[in-house]
Amino acid sequence: MRAVVEAMKQTIGKAGLGRGTKALLELNQMGGFDCPSCAWPDPDHHRSVAEFCENGAKAVASEAMKHTIGRDFFAKHSVAELMGQTDAWHDLQGRLGEPMLLTEGASHYEPVSWDEAFAMIAEELHGLASPNEAIFYTSGRASNEAAFLYQLFVRAYGTNNLPDCSNMCHESSGLALKEAIGVGKGTVTLDDFLEAETIICVGQNPGTNHPRMLSTQELAVKKGAKLVAINPLKEAGLLSFMQPQHLTGLLGRGTALASTYLQVKVNGDMALFRGIAKSLIAAGNTDKDFIRRHASNYEEYRRSVEETSWDEIEALSGIDRLEIESLALSISSGSNKLITCWAMGLTQHRNAVATIREIANVHLLLGAVGKPGAGLCPVRGHSNVQGDRTVGIFEKMPESFLAALERQAGVPIPRAHGFDTVASILAMKEGRGKVFFALGGNFAQATPDTAFTAEALRRCRLTCHVSTKLNRSHLIHGRRALILPCLGRSERDEGPLGPRFVTTENSMGVVQSSQGKLSPASEDLLSETEIVARLAEVTLGDRGAVRWRWLAEDYDRIRNWIEAVVPGFDRYNDRVREHGGFYLPNAAKERRWNTENGMANFSAASIDAFEVKPGRYLLQTLRSHDQFNTTVYGLDDRYRGISGMRDIIFLNPEDLNVLGVKPGQRVDVTSHWEDGERHLNGFRAIPYEMPRGLAAAYFPEANVLVPVGHVAKGSNTPASKSIEVSITPSRG
Repeated sequence: MRAVVEAMKQTIGKAGLGRGTKALLELNQMGGFDCPSCAWPDPDHHRSVAEFCENGAKAVASEAMKHTIGRDFFAKHSVAELMGQTDAWHDLQGRLGEPMLLTEGASHYEPVSWDEAFAMIAEELHGLASPNEAIFYTSGRASNEAAFLYQLFVRAYGTNNLPDCSNMCHESSGLALKEAIGVGKGTVTLDDFLEAETIICVGQNPGTNHPRMLSTQELAVKKGAKLVAINPLKEAGLLSFMQPQHLTGLLGRGTALASTYLQVKVNGDMALFRGIAKSLIAAGNTDKDFIRRHASNYEEYRRSVEETSWDEIEALSGIDRLEIESLALSISSGSNKLITCWAMGLTQHRNAVATIREIANVHLLLGAVGKPGAGLCPVRGHSNVQGDRTVGIFEKMPESFLAALERQAGVPIPRAHGFDTVASILAMKEGRGKVFFALGGNFAQATPDTAFTAEALRRCRLTCHVSTKLNRSHLIHGRRALILPCLGRSERDEGPLGPRFVTTENSMGVVQSSQGKLSPASEDLLSETEIVARLAEVTLGDRGAVRWRWLAEDYDRIRNWIEAVVPGFDRYNDRVREHGGFYLPNAAKERRWNTENGMANFSAASIDAFEVKPGRYLLQTLRSHDQFNTTVYGLDDRYRGISGMRDIIFLNPEDLNVLGVKPGQRVDVTSHWEDGERHLNGFRAIPYEMPRGLAAAYFPEANVLVPVGHVAKGSNTPASKSIEVSITPSRG
């Protein structure tokens, strides 16, 4: 009931009763618009009238605000003054209503026309010694149409510098799964959850990060599935769920979810899954026929497993052998219908790729890929981060994509790999990146090593952000800075030929339409797609087969180009107009392995875990319930018992005693890395049920502690979930 009240309070308070209600009734509906929050899929068939969660409602309420900020607001507030406000305060100010420019040395943003803004960006891009001195970032909010046109512009300009938010979240998943099963995406649908015998949720907190997943889990449990939670912290959303759309849920009667809850050490997941594999092999509980027909490298993997001692597994995972063996017996006692879901709790570690390969190993042992009720499920964060990657937002797209794009566009496409997010930060810091353009997102807050990243951005000649709301990245800027305001998902996109719609791809590979119905917050807003087209026209002009404005006039034209370049989009415009959209092909679902050897591949890597020096703690960053990514809606974290504050660090109660720190007392936190120390002072220490030696603090506030050089091997993803820190009582 509290969730319902909070959702309505935010919706009415920010968007108004009429506008807010209209938005919610269109949210995630067929013919409506896709939630700008998480990427959890909508049901293929029946959808409820309220097909959204509390956090989705908050995201829409924030976007649907009618109040706008522009020249008067920025004349009143200097950049320095805005820097002193909180992220939650920034979000409350309203929608960005007109393009704004910060000239070199100025203290306030001033209005600028669209034409002047595009001309300024083009001038800076033309003035670079090489196209590789420009960096083009993308958030997961951008539609397929905007993202495809954007990457075409960037590549036609001459670079593959296309970092995106996937570099910071599921890059490790994509690489690991591509190596293991030949596809860098998940292999399950919502229907598979209803056939599963066991669902493992590891390294994720659905109640905060993708709450609609709880409905799916509840249905699965009621159909007889066992839910296993593997997470260092005890999280309410993994224990039970009170469905707010049912009377029993509103009355406070919920469904118990996890029947097994293993509080693994931070970064102990690889060891835990190696223990599961060791138990399965020792007991002979493997799918030998699947392994023989479909898998490669099994014998080497088996030897590696047998050589791994139980002492090492228990020490690294923090879980007793008997518990691991019991879990292995449980998941192999039926038809091996196992689904494993994970998120950033696994992907943001030094050994993230190896950990996810180990999960894939367990599934290959059981033949739990490519059959109903079984598969691998990386749960994506932002609503179209997977779609953006599918249509080309990646610094190292395969040759097949680049060649097809070159044929379609009739312009040369560069082949050299570009910068990912971490490489982009380093390039700007070293003076090799001089122009930074962001299609959505809050780069300065989302990235690691906050002070280092801020200094890197400030060394740019120009920083430019396409945004709907004020955020801190607008205030950490280059010599000149531009803010380009765009339409939100919920708003009507009128083109010269009539209303337009965009498309997105969810976590399970479904491509669907999204059409906003609300009147735009300002007459000066352009769609992201139109912003890209107009910038490309001014910068490059029409060339080859590319007619930028013509493509953006009717998004069907862009979709025709996507169909010509990206496999799986046959009859794109027809199929996306069908109710619920369509599934993209996924070879691994059909047990076809698009790997180099044509087989699914076991990985025989040795297990390890990130360990800290005696007396120090292993810190992970996490979200509160009152935020989505870097957008902070409020200062509460209801399901963890926190109210009115974000400057906190969670610790085991016994560790507080050892530190001589009382609950709520202020402490100073120092992270340690090979290049020095980073500091976060005056945070409140809060006791929480978690293993000893661990700590947790909110993202993005704790990003200042994440060293830019501490990354996942192979994927280069910031290791934000395994930071070595020391903690001392504050002196002040």
